[in-house]
Amino acid sequence: MSTLAGMLQQTTDLRPEESEWLHLLVGDWQLVADLSFADLVLWVRGGLDGWRAVAHVRPNTGPMVFYDDIVGRSSTRSRAAMLDRATRDRRLVASPEPAVREDMSIREDAVPVVKVDRVVAVLTRHTNLTGGRTPSRLELTYRDLADSILRMVATGEFPSPSSPTGLRRGAPRVGDGVIHLDPDGVVLYASPNAVSAIHRMGHVGDVIGETLAKIVTDLLSDGDRRIDESLAVVVMGRASWRTEVETASATVTMRAIPLTALGVRKGAMIVCRDVSELRRREQELLTKDATIREIHHRVKNNLQTVAALLRLQARRVPEENARAALDEAVRRVATIALVHETLSAGFDETVNFDEIALRGLRATVEVARREHQVDSRFVGSFGRVRAEDATALAMVISELVQNAVEHGLADRDGSVVVEAERREGPEGTGDELTVTVTDDGSGLPAGFRPVLAGLGTRIVTSFVQDLRGRIRWENAQPSGTKVVFVARLRPMGQR
Repeated sequence: MSTLAGMLQQTTDLRPEESEWLHLLVGDWQLVADLSFADLVLWVRGGLDGWRAVAHVRPNTGPMVFYDDIVGRSSTRSRAAMLDRATRDRRLVASPEPAVREDMSIREDAVPVVKVDRVVAVLTRHTNLTGGRTPSRLELTYRDLADSILRMVATGEFPSPSSPTGLRRGAPRVGDGVIHLDPDGVVLYASPNAVSAIHRMGHVGDVIGETLAKIVTDLLSDGDRRIDESLAVVVMGRASWRTEVETASATVTMRAIPLTALGVRKGAMIVCRDVSELRRREQELLTKDATIREIHHRVKNNLQTVAALLRLQARRVPEENARAALDEAVRRVATIALVHETLSAGFDETVNFDEIALRGLRATVEVARREHQVDSRFVGSFGRVRAEDATALAMVISELVQNAVEHGLADRDGSVVVEAERREGPEGTGDELTVTVTDDGSGLPAGFRPVLAGLGTRIVTSFVQDLRGRIRWENAQPSGTKVVFVARLRPMGQR
């Protein structure tokens, strides 16, 4: 399916600012569809087909009209005449009589979409009249508000370019609660959900007939709650903005839409939502994440303490082999501490392993080399991996690099290269990671067998098994050793 941007580019010759205006409208028209209890369709003129539908939205508050996707379709002749008239007269045009479609009685309206005195598109509203009954006050109020907004669309006053985007989760919708204000901020109507939200904030008494700004101000008069700087303009309905009101008993997010006629403010609509439970859960997640990061930080500190104690002990041991074994233990503990240090700085249980691999490679080479010059290089990318895999990967790479420097390059200058290649695996099985550690040293000793090798090789074999992988050692060309291991990483979403 083509996107709105693609269809506008293919179908019209609109200027960039006019296309952006239509994107703003489509980004906010769910509100109008819900207030109207009707489908909305956006039509543009272009090509040989006359008018073409480029966007469509269905209501969440009432029965839909179009079950099929109509985006990309051309208009019928009768509908094209209504679209032409709305463009010519620059006002809302209603069909003379309801249309019958699939046993439904449908009323259609056409509204010109104006941007700086130019009609750039036409919006049609399709209301299902089947099962007619006497509308409630809520329905009448919602439709009046929808008509007010559509008249603003026809004069270029809606949508508002200043309307905020990208705010916290919990943006209010029509079904969450609607308040209608007069120009002085007095509540003319409040939906049942809106009244409930105001009462949960701590207000006792009527809402209709009261000044919304006074209600909110009285609830915040204790001075213990944070007050958003945009609160005043929102609760008075003076600007298209959002705010969040936090009281001792509830948190309610509000969005104001000023209702204007030819630039004169006639009142406002406030959409509100009780987000107390949502914010509580967000706070729990933040607390949990902070606790996990603190645990990783403390584990890192404890491991560094253990490494320091082992280093002190190594200095007091006279036997060379024992001192070397303690130095190996220090390096291994430091490698695990590096993983926990990286996890303590993140926001989840995954890490960018490239950083760990690079730091671990440099540290291992620096500690392992003696008299000869050893260069190290990292190629490719590991990507993000889960914490369980990060520790095993870090240990395997550290041991392989240590062996390359300590044995392969013990008597010569040389280089060590770590190369990573990651391929996407079948869905749900995790990615496949291939890591190659190559040196240009003396190569494998004659008769080398991993099962008979030292502790480092056995540690490598054990961790590769934990990674559900396989490993092989071979001589590199023209000289040196090449070790390749393949790991099956855990899926990022797996717990």
